[in-house]
Amino acid sequence: MTDEELDGIRHQLQELQVEHRDLDQVISHLIENPPPDDLLVRRIKKRKLALKDRILLLEAMLVPDIPA
Repeated sequence: MTDEELDGIRHQLQELQVEHRDLDQVISHLIENPPPDDLLVRRIKKRKLALKDRILLLEAMLVPDIPA
């Protein structure tokens, strides 16, 4: 993997981590001040889980392969 590709992955990883933290704050706020229905909270939690999966995948891509 080239340095440019690694920088792109790191940048994308940072953006996803920021969005993940932001969603945490939104979820906390919505739990404290519940909306009329729980659908919004469920959707945000689902998005947060998808972000976490993508973050883990990108982090794994940054770890060099270990020879067998």
